[in-house]
Amino acid sequence: MVVRERLWRVSNPNLSEAERASFVHDLMSARREVKAAKAANDDTRLTKARRLVNAAKISLGERGPVWWQDGAKDFNRHMVKNTPYLDWYTQLDKPKE
Repeated sequence: MVVRERLWRVSNPNLSEAERASFVHDLMSARREVKAAKAANDDTRLTKARRLVNAAKISLGERGPVWWQDGAKDFNRHMVKNTPYLDWYTQLDKPKE
C-alpha cells in the first residue's frame, strides 16, 4: 500500500477471516487503550498499550517477519521513489489531489 508516496506493508492475505477479524479487534482495543493512557498521562499504561498495538500488528503481518515467501525485500516505510517499485507506482491511476 502507498500512503503519501511511502510504502506500507498490508495485512497477510493468507489469514482466515476469523483470524483477521480477531487481530483487528485486538488492534482497535489496543489503540483505544493508547488513547486512554495518553488522556490519563500514565506512561506505564501507555508503554503496555503500545506493546499491545505492536503485537496485534505483528499478528496481522504488518510488522515483524514478512509473510510472503518469494524472497522479496521488505520496503515497509520506504519512499516508493527509492525502491524497485517506482515504475509500478508511476503507472498507477492516482486520484488528483
